Amino acid sequence: MTITELTPPSGEPLTLAETKAHLRIDGATEDSLIEDLIRAARQSLEQATGLVLISRTFRLYRDDWPDGPVIQIAKSPVQSVDAVTVYDAAGLPQELTLTDAILDGRSRPARLVLAQRPVVEREINGIEIDFTAGFGETGTDIPDTLKRAMLLHVALLYECRGAVSVDSQPAAVPAGYDRLIAPFCRRGL
Repeated sequence: MTITELTPPSGEPLTLAETKAHLRIDGATEDSLIEDLIRAARQSLEQATGLVLISRTFRLYRDDWPDGPVIQIAKSPVQSVDAVTVYDAAGLPQELTLTDAILDGRSRPARLVLAQRPVVEREINGIEIDFTAGFGETGTDIPDTLKRAMLLHVALLYECRGAVSVDSQPAAVPAGYDRLIAPFCRRGL
């Protein structure tokens, strides 16, 4: 099972202005750096939690159907399933109708049940599920606790910017960060 991002986010959860206010920066000389740090903090948070902050589309590739009726989608929250395509042995696609599909997009992982599940004849990546995930289009749709964690992370990255390059971020997380994101993390037993 592989998930790829089809469209990038339309923006970031934190605006440049609110981040600069948190950092107590007035000038515009480091705006580009701060925007890069915001992106790095978002990516780190999404990886740690499995959440998608700003809405965008993804594609889930599966080799075959799961044993049970439920298809799990590791990204959350899932807003919609946009298309399900199954490939035959010749590589020809068959798009399934989604009228009877049941989506529980808020559960972690998100769950999808399809009424029809035709035979998958292509051995690798024979099923493609396109879906939209995220809290919303702007930072106002994202829980404040996650935004606060990002602000703390950006502040630490900004302070340590000479020690570690932006490309190598995140090098560390600030004190309290783990406690802020803990309710949003999935823990395995």
